[in-house]
Amino acid sequence: MEKKSFLQSGHKGSLFSAFLYFDISFMVWVLLGPLAVIIAQEYGLDAAQKANLVALPILGGSILRLVLGYLTDYIGPKRTGQLGLGLTVIPLVIGWQFADSLSNVYMVALMLGVAGASFAAALPLASRWYPPEHQGLAMGIAGAGNSGTIITTLFANRIAQHYGDWHIVFGIALIPIVITFIVFSLLAKDSPNQPAPKKLRDYGNVLKQKDSWLFCLLYAVTFGGFVGMSNYLTIFFNTQYNLDPIRAADFTTLCVLAGSFFRPVGGYLADRLGGIRMLMVLYGVISLMLLGVSTLPSIGITTTLLFIGMMGLGMGNGSVFQLVPQRFQQEIGIVTGIVGAAGGLGGFFLPKILGNLKLSTGSFTPGFLILSGIALLCIFVILIVQKEWKRTWIGEGGKVSALRVEEPQIQA
Repeated sequence: MEKKSFLQSGHKGSLFSAFLYFDISFMVWVLLGPLAVIIAQEYGLDAAQKANLVALPILGGSILRLVLGYLTDYIGPKRTGQLGLGLTVIPLVIGWQFADSLSNVYMVALMLGVAGASFAAALPLASRWYPPEHQGLAMGIAGAGNSGTIITTLFANRIAQHYGDWHIVFGIALIPIVITFIVFSLLAKDSPNQPAPKKLRDYGNVLKQKDSWLFCLLYAVTFGGFVGMSNYLTIFFNTQYNLDPIRAADFTTLCVLAGSFFRPVGGYLADRLGGIRMLMVLYGVISLMLLGVSTLPSIGITTTLLFIGMMGLGMGNGSVFQLVPQRFQQEIGIVTGIVGAAGGLGGFFLPKILGNLKLSTGSFTPGFLILSGIALLCIFVILIVQKEWKRTWIGEGGKVSALRVEEPQIQA
């Protein structure tokens, strides 16, 4: 039977809805990234406190992705997405009207994690409509919703400066959330190929699989690196190069652009060249770019290195999630939540590494060196596991094929 083209094989309304939901939610999730510079000036925060401010939303997203991943399998991705959008209103209202102390801002930061948890519903909504040969591109398009970061870095500080109050940014963010809820409710549709609802013990069964932990590590570096950098780079440019909040956010936008729009490219190339090959090359590029940034060169060189590095992180996200739904076809909702949570944890620790080491050493160099080493470690991990992957579920040339053996048993 002739295979259908990408546009013929799935549900365009659900794919667009998944992208829009993820895009606007991501916009909300990283609101405190650019605003952190303004808030830090208001409260006189040190480097570690700034890192906490941008890391807490990522931690909240990491925790709540497990919840939304479970709900995605139990009530379906559409209703889970509607619930996620509805809950996102709460921290926005609090940030707009009631965040009048640092402790309240920290609370809002943690609650913004519900927007980051959108990942666990958006990707299964898209993925379940598409056959294996188009999984990489479908997941890449839906995952390109991380481009919502660009909206935030471009406009958050400008709006705050225009109104003379950063709180108003949270109020204005309510508008696209409401619009997205309406569009999502009208266009999104759950795939008829819904797996049976999973029980809590199914999470434990998935975690017994070695590959789930490996994907967690790989995604903690790619997605964690992307979202962590997206949230922290405004602080970095402001601190290292003395840029004002708007210019610092603009330089962050330049770096984020690459990672946002190249995620589908990573999934597309992984479909054709093989996820293993793509990831090994991308981790190598990421490691080299971060090594260059650690020398703290001129702002032009730094921006160029970060642009390429963020491109690698974005493509890496697409490449990882080209592999995940093939390896765990029946547990995609659970695994998406688990792996997504790991990605969030990676994003939580990245600002902490950079911020705490900056506070203790007075330089960003040690932090970027550590991050470069972590990316290099991923290459060695893939080199070790690729034989087993190719033997069990990766076909010739490194491309994904059907799982050819039973789930591998983990040795005690």
